[in-house]
Amino acid sequence: MEPSDSQRSDRLTNVTLDESIGRGNADQEHERAIAIYDLIEENSFALPGQFGGPYQLHIALHESKLALNVRDEAGAPIVVHILSLTPFRRILKDYFMICESYYAAIRTASPAQIEAIDMGRRGLHNEGAQLLAERLRGKIDCDFDTARRIFTLVTALHWKG
Repeated sequence: MEPSDSQRSDRLTNVTLDESIGRGNADQEHERAIAIYDLIEENSFALPGQFGGPYQLHIALHESKLALNVRDEAGAPIVVHILSLTPFRRILKDYFMICESYYAAIRTASPAQIEAIDMGRRGLHNEGAQLLAERLRGKIDCDFDTARRIFTLVTALHWKG
């Protein structure tokens, strides 16, 4: 019998954002809260060679780098992985540009045009998630859907509203 999600050890039970990220406007904070909720609700997250989960994830920004501070269930630090955001710049720029087009299209475009723009947006989101999964390889084991949810949180951290 498979363990329920709440009984699995290869998962995140808590995700927090460091004060280094700063507070956003109400829309930004709402997007961040949704991204965190979605990530906690459904994820597959483990550290290679360790059986110490479930885990907590504390995310910070340090000098344009993403710091993923993995903690045990009690909050004790286990490891911090620092990822340069430079490889994500083009994807984030293109993603936000297409999101602006999508929101503008909702008001005036045909359903087919909106769907085409949304497919492009999802494609860029998947590209960002794939890059994130590659950058985490050997550091954090997660499935594509979890990488996608973490990338959603990365976009929410950079969204200008």
